[in-house]
Amino acid sequence: MNVREYYAYLTAAREQLWNYLRALPQADLDRNLIEDADRFHSIKDLLLHVTDVEDHWVHGIVLGDGVQDLYPHDWVRPQAQQYDLGWILDYSREVTRRTCAFLDSEPDLHRSVKLVQDDPASDTVTLDQLMWNVMTHEVRHTAQIALMIRQLGHTPPWLDYMRFVRPQNTSAQAGAPDRDDEPDDSDEL
Repeated sequence: MNVREYYAYLTAAREQLWNYLRALPQADLDRNLIEDADRFHSIKDLLLHVTDVEDHWVHGIVLGDGVQDLYPHDWVRPQAQQYDLGWILDYSREVTRRTCAFLDSEPDLHRSVKLVQDDPASDTVTLDQLMWNVMTHEVRHTAQIALMIRQLGHTPPWLDYMRFVRPQNTSAQAGAPDRDDEPDDSDEL
């Protein structure tokens, strides 16, 4: 699997999650379910955080053109209850659109990216590593959101990769003989 394939899965899973969250009561989306947390307490806090992280790394660090200025907020302590879910999703859609366009441009995933742009001694990673960091970060927080949905007494949507992957026929499913069943030409000698 590669970055483009996995990001395509994430965008499909995001849409399913967003559609599901639109149906929940606003109070559930804002409910403080992680009381001892330093910064993120609610479903909306985590949604906003995931978008901020992708925007920061992909658009701010890699491309130098972050989206956050179009959606001003405190990304350190988002307090997302002050924002309508639609506003958060609009911001997320814009980040997603730009990330998809970036990946469609077939960037060199092996290129080095400095993690701190204005520090000459900054560590570097490959663009591929940075993208996998952004994507696994989202998966971890999406799992937290699914747990929060359960804590609220709802059943979260099924967002597993297998739901979105295109089925592939194996030779056995297609009726082709297994390699072990095929005659071996060396047996005829």
